[in-house]
Amino acid sequence: MASSTIIVMGVSGVGKTTVAEQLAERLGVPFAEADDFHPPANVDKMAAGTPLTDADRGPWLDALGVWLREHDEAGSGGVMTCSALKHRYRDRLRDASPGVFFLHLTGSFELIRERMEQRKGHFMKAALLRSQFADLEPLEPGEHGVAIDVGAPPEELVEASLKAVRDAEG
Repeated sequence: MASSTIIVMGVSGVGKTTVAEQLAERLGVPFAEADDFHPPANVDKMAAGTPLTDADRGPWLDALGVWLREHDEAGSGGVMTCSALKHRYRDRLRDASPGVFFLHLTGSFELIRERMEQRKGHFMKAALLRSQFADLEPLEPGEHGVAIDVGAPPEELVEASLKAVRDAEG
């Protein structure tokens, strides 16, 4: 289990950080928050309510890939949050970490918008949620991962996530 890299993915506000931090703790592996890898220009754009372009995301995805590759090569594994909304973004991350497991947290637009409106101090504004849902390409058959609905409390989501990871590890 410790050699696995896991990306907890989904739109903003779905609970990626909450689940990923607890999952990393339970698995005893390093944790990384993909938002911390954004260059300041990206953060400024999102804080202003402007969606990122694929060109904006390129260097960010490369930095995430370096972290994944380093943890694969070290044998430590790790859990990272990342929206990973598009198949091509996940392909790019898989190029860096071929065995990465995607844990896609899903929920209705209404539920996620409500959660985003309640959180404080995050640069991603609820107004950008519609663009994220528009960009979202759910996991496709053959992608190493699973979708989990976020309607349950965080503890149950973490348990379901652990089970999904363990089932995938076989």
